[in-house]
Amino acid sequence: MASKIGNIVFDCADPRALSHFWSDVLGYPRGEYPDDMRAALLASGLTDDDLALRSVAIDPTGETPRLFFQKVPEGKVVKNRVHLDITATPGRRASPMEVDAEVDRVVALGATVQHKSDGSWGPYPEYHYVLADPEGNEFCIH
Repeated sequence: MASKIGNIVFDCADPRALSHFWSDVLGYPRGEYPDDMRAALLASGLTDDDLALRSVAIDPTGETPRLFFQKVPEGKVVKNRVHLDITATPGRRASPMEVDAEVDRVVALGATVQHKSDGSWGPYPEYHYVLADPEGNEFCIH
């Protein structure tokens, strides 16, 4: 049996805010501790500060890996070596207008545009944007 990706992990300053951003981008419900789980965690000796150290964005269909966000003390200082590519129209190639519309939607959620690529790679059209999430993590929309 082959291994599978269980989590894609983001080191960040504000796990809850960043998980909410990515949940909104991907159309997932925002991850919150259910009241009974929160009560059990607090009863086990964890504090509200402990609960703020991590958060998640979970695909409700279970088709894609969970995004896991963990608080770290240091800020992001260099370009990501790995990034997410977001498809504006899952299952088919998006038109430039559809990509632009998705970029506008995601920017309204808090992303910033880094640059736009509009050309070709050999015979293949290349139309996408590189953006940064609210904590500066780069990702693409195509």
